[in-house]
Amino acid sequence: MDIRHLQYFMEVARLQSFTKAAESLYITQPTISKTIRNIEDELGVTLFDRSNKRIELTDAGRIIYEQAQPIVKSFQSLSAELGDLKNLQKGHIRLGLPPMVGSSFFPEVIGQFHKRYPQVTMQVFEDGARKVEKDVESGLLDVGVAVLPTEDDLFHYFSFARENLMLLVHPSHRLSGRGAVPLVELADESFVLFREDFALHDRIISECVRVGFQPRIVYESSQWDLISGMVAANLGIALLPETICREVNQDRIRILPLINPSIPWQLGMIWRKDRYLSFAAREWISFAKSILMVEKSGN
Repeated sequence: MDIRHLQYFMEVARLQSFTKAAESLYITQPTISKTIRNIEDELGVTLFDRSNKRIELTDAGRIIYEQAQPIVKSFQSLSAELGDLKNLQKGHIRLGLPPMVGSSFFPEVIGQFHKRYPQVTMQVFEDGARKVEKDVESGLLDVGVAVLPTEDDLFHYFSFARENLMLLVHPSHRLSGRGAVPLVELADESFVLFREDFALHDRIISECVRVGFQPRIVYESSQWDLISGMVAANLGIALLPETICREVNQDRIRILPLINPSIPWQLGMIWRKDRYLSFAAREWISFAKSILMVEKSGN
């Protein structure tokens, strides 16, 4: 006996008629009669008194009817809840964003998503890209934004931004009038970097080491505006992505291309390959991709 059989039984009991129950359920009368007989055979009891024109529940039938009511109602509620999820009438998404990414790319996307799916709630966690990646891996987050490349065996992803890091210096800095600056010329400079939980922290250090020097770090922060403010105060230099540089007050800071090598910054939205994603999370990925990839092609 399964939930469908209980539903058939409940409908016959409610309407006190096999014919009306069959019509209500859009099945044939022989089908519903056979189902009731199968239940009676399985339980070893008679459910309905068929001796009168209108069928009535037996004592055993009343017991089963009373016990079956909450079961059928729970199943109907479950079906309705799942239907809401499939139709995105409700749901919850845990999204991880590095601080310098959120304000540049996502307010408009999140706003449009909420407008389309107002009953879907979203919880946004701000952390460095490395921490976001770990939390997506562990399941604390459903989806996150990370600096690519990432671990292909763990994550699905799509890329939505690729640009180079730019050099930020004070207007009085010796390099401020240059057209472009090779990385090796920064060997004696004081660096203001993102904290260690940001992917760019290690990326910048490794590129400096690759060209022959260990950068001298005087300050680390999680906020790009504080980093640029330190440069504006002539306390050091910084390397920031082009997108962030467009937000910087260029009256107080000079922004120069970095060459030999240039340091790429590629962003992607990631989610675990081997973990179930809710309907809401799947729709968020599809929705965000449709908007961000259009913006990317427009740029």
